[in-house]
Amino acid sequence: MTLDVARIRKDFPILERRVRGGQPLIYLDSANTSQKPRQVIDAMTEFYERHNANIHRATHELGEEATEAYEGARIKVAGFIGAADETEVVFTKNISEGINLVAYSLGNATSGRLRLGPGDEILITEMEHHSNIVPWQLLCQRTGATLRWFGVMPDGRLDLSRIDDLITERTRLVALVHQSNVLGTINPVRMIADRAHAAGALVLVDAAQSVPHMPVDVAGLGADFVGFTGHKMCGPTGIGVLWGRRELLDEMPPFLGGGEMIETVWMERSTYAPPPHKFEAGTMPIAEAAGLAAAIDYLSEIGLDAIHAHEQRLLGPALARLAEIDGVRILGPAEPAGRGSAVSFVVDGVHPHDVSQVLDEHGIAVRAGHHCAWPLHRALGVQASTRASFYLYNTADEVDALAGGIVQAQRFFQSR
Repeated sequence: MTLDVARIRKDFPILERRVRGGQPLIYLDSANTSQKPRQVIDAMTEFYERHNANIHRATHELGEEATEAYEGARIKVAGFIGAADETEVVFTKNISEGINLVAYSLGNATSGRLRLGPGDEILITEMEHHSNIVPWQLLCQRTGATLRWFGVMPDGRLDLSRIDDLITERTRLVALVHQSNVLGTINPVRMIADRAHAAGALVLVDAAQSVPHMPVDVAGLGADFVGFTGHKMCGPTGIGVLWGRRELLDEMPPFLGGGEMIETVWMERSTYAPPPHKFEAGTMPIAEAAGLAAAIDYLSEIGLDAIHAHEQRLLGPALARLAEIDGVRILGPAEPAGRGSAVSFVVDGVHPHDVSQVLDEHGIAVRAGHHCAWPLHRALGVQASTRASFYLYNTADEVDALAGGIVQAQRFFQSR
C-alpha cells in the first residue's frame, strides 16, 4: 500500500518547475485543482492530433473515433464509481453544473415525486460549498419550498442531534457533502441517506473532494445523485460528472435545450432523447472526456486505497506539526480518523492571505480565503482561513516545509 512517490512525481511535468526565483514548487492546493500527469496531457493531445471531430452526428471515421472516445469515457466513469450502467452517467462541465442540473430540473417538474412547492423542505448542511447552497436557495425562491440545514459542531462534525426534527415527511431532498473541502470531515452519508429515504426524500451527494481520494461506490453511499469533477482528480478542467438513478433521470425534465438532447423536433413541440443524452445539449467537452478517462486509468492503476493510505500518512504528521505551533488553530477534526487530507487553519494575528503570500515566496502553493464556504467560516467564528491539501504526489518533506513556512510567516508579521 506504500506509494512510490518519487516515481509518481515524474509523471507530473509541472512539479519540475521552479518558482519565485528558483524555489522548487511545493503544490499543496489539490483540493482547489489537482495537477495533471503526462498520461492525461498525452491523451488530450492524441485526441486533438488524430481524432478531433464532433460526436454522434458524423458517420466519417474521425467522427466515429471521437464518439468512441467520448462514450468510452462514460463507460469508464461508470465502472470507476460502481454505477449500474453507463446511462446513469451524465457529463457536465463541473460539479456545480451537475447540482444546478438537478435543482433546475426539480424546479421544472410539474407532477409526481419531483414536484416542489410551498410546505416542502430541502435540507442541506452548514459545511457545504456554495455550489451546494446557492442552487437550493434559488430553487426555494422559485417553488416556495423552505431551506433547512444541519449545523456544525466546534470539532468540525455535523450536529445530528436534531436529525428527527430536520428529516420529516416534509423533506423532499437532502443535499450534503461527502467530504468537506474546508474541514476534511467525512460525513456519515449512508446513515443520513437511509433516514432521508425512510421519510420519502431524495438524496444528492457532493463527492468532489472524496472521489479523487478514496474508493467511492455510489450504491454504497445510498444516494440518488452523486456529483464530482474532473479537475480535482488529475483530469482536465471543463468536465464533471453527475450520476443519477436511471428511473429518476427518466422522470426529470431536461436541463438545457439544443442539439443532441432531442429525439424529434417540430415547430410546435419536441420530444427528448433518453438519459444521459437528454441532459447533454450541444457540443460536449469531448477532448476533456478523453482526458478524464486517462485520469481514471491513472488513478485506478495506482489504486484509490493506496492513495488514501498515502494521504493519511501525510495527514497525521501535518495535523501534529500544525498543532504544535503556538497561535495556530486547525479547523475541523484534530485527528486523521474520519477526515480527509484538506487541512484549513488560522494563524493568530496574521491574515490568511498574508500567510499564503509568505508561503508562496517559499514556493509553497496553498489557498487562502473562505474557500467558497462563507456560512461555514461564520459558524466557526472566523472570517477566512488558509488551506493546505495533500494528494498522491506530496511528500513528508513538503509537510515539514509547510510547518516551517507558517512559523516564518508568524515571525515576519510579529517583527513588523
